[in-house]
Amino acid sequence: MTDQNTETSEETVVDETAETTQATAEASAETPKAEAPQLTELEKARAEALDMKTRYLRSMADMENFRKRMARDKQEIIRSAAASVIESLLPVLDNMKLGLQAADNHPEAKDVTIGFKMVDDQLKSALKDQGLDELIPDGEDFDPNLHECIAHQPSDEIAEDTVIQTVRAGYRLNERLIRAANVIVSSGPAKSE
Repeated sequence: MTDQNTETSEETVVDETAETTQATAEASAETPKAEAPQLTELEKARAEALDMKTRYLRSMADMENFRKRMARDKQEIIRSAAASVIESLLPVLDNMKLGLQAADNHPEAKDVTIGFKMVDDQLKSALKDQGLDELIPDGEDFDPNLHECIAHQPSDEIAEDTVIQTVRAGYRLNERLIRAANVIVSSGPAKSE
């Protein structure tokens, strides 16, 4: 709200400056060239002060815009840095998931599996706090902006263009896609020939 008040007052000052300049120009135009009025020292000082004030307000507005732009750029740099670190961790998440799936087939490794599952949950939680969202679109409509179709499969139960299975999870960081989910998509009921 303060920015709007500042902008409004700056616009008012600029408008007043323009009106004053226009009024001075009109007054000069009305008097003949031979009898050009001499500005008094006070009028010159006022005109100069008004000009300086206008320059000052414009400089302040430029500085405020620069400050806001720098803050946005800084946030973007921080997000980019986080994205590269998180992208390097995605294969770790994939391998952890594959390891846990393989461990499910070995009941003798149940205690170790529980420990690794806790580590996997903790890693996912830490990455979620940094803005990472996992995309597992099973049962959702296929979206080419978020999903990569690696196969079509006929299905009588699942509607056409619906994701049947997620082969590899996708990830989004702060609403920016960093890896599309690899999915198998339904092609609808099998067509008999």
